[in-house]
Amino acid sequence: MAHAHKLEIFRGLVKFKSNTQKIWGVLIFLAIVTAIEVVLGIYKPEVLMGNILGMKILNWIFIILTLVKAYYITWDFMHMRDETAGLRRAVVWTAIFLIIYLIFILLQEGGYVFRVYDEGFIKRDF
Repeated sequence: MAHAHKLEIFRGLVKFKSNTQKIWGVLIFLAIVTAIEVVLGIYKPEVLMGNILGMKILNWIFIILTLVKAYYITWDFMHMRDETAGLRRAVVWTAIFLIIYLIFILLQEGGYVFRVYDEGFIKRDF
């Protein structure tokens, strides 16, 4: 027997009357987050060009917003909210860990390649 999907988002703060309304609500939320990313990418505010942990604040904002969108798409469109807590944790936290690991590797390798092009040969002691 099929069960109905929950028709609220943001942990119940916004409730919808039908699945169609919920899809439009999720679409609007994701569009707003994407629009923020696009506007920040076009204007690149000088305030956000400072460095934190070796990377510009603007880049951190892009990474965080991308993770928010990925989490939300998994949560609502892949119906993870309707699954058991163990399965949700196994899928979501594994994906988040792998994304963070990928970001770390890309930043490490990208920084090394940049320094090689900028300064020439670099010897690293690991």
